[in-house]
Amino acid sequence: MIQHVVMWKFAENAEGRTRAENMAWVKEHLTALIPIIPEIKKMEIGADIGGTDMSYDMVLIVEFESMEALHTYKVHPEHQKIAQYVKKVRTARATVDREL
Repeated sequence: MIQHVVMWKFAENAEGRTRAENMAWVKEHLTALIPIIPEIKKMEIGADIGGTDMSYDMVLIVEFESMEALHTYKVHPEHQKIAQYVKKVRTARATVDREL
């Protein structure tokens, strides 16, 4: 099992939306991928509640059966649409892919 973890810091305002609005948009659209991309075995998305200067704003945790399944998710056209939007509204991104 592979776990894909992504964390983002969002711009205060971007693409005509506030940070909170963009975070809600990202959560809604990523969650909508679950029935579209069968390789997704589990998905969790959450916003930071700590609020420290070291905190990221949001985390995504997705589980896949294999690295091949993760690759299928990454290149899927519907995922790519979301990724392109996120690039416009984030200020930082960190990721870890690990084996469970």
